[in-house]
Amino acid sequence: MRKGIHPEYHMVNVKMTDGTMLQMKSTWGAEGDTISLDVDPTVHPAWTGGSTRLMDTGGKVSRFKNKYAGLGF
Repeated sequence: MRKGIHPEYHMVNVKMTDGTMLQMKSTWGAEGDTISLDVDPTVHPAWTGGSTRLMDTGGKVSRFKNKYAGLGF
């Protein structure tokens, strides 16, 4: 690894939307800085199984479902 070209990798505090704090390694900020998240796995529908609706513009979703119907999507 060449010296002087890589960002510093250090511990930062991550504040989740529910107020809990985690410590993670990151190249963001400086040692001990706090990152406050707006979206995290505790509130994002992709992880919580939320009921979001998919907008079908131009029938693209319908065409996809018809094309791959036999694969069990």
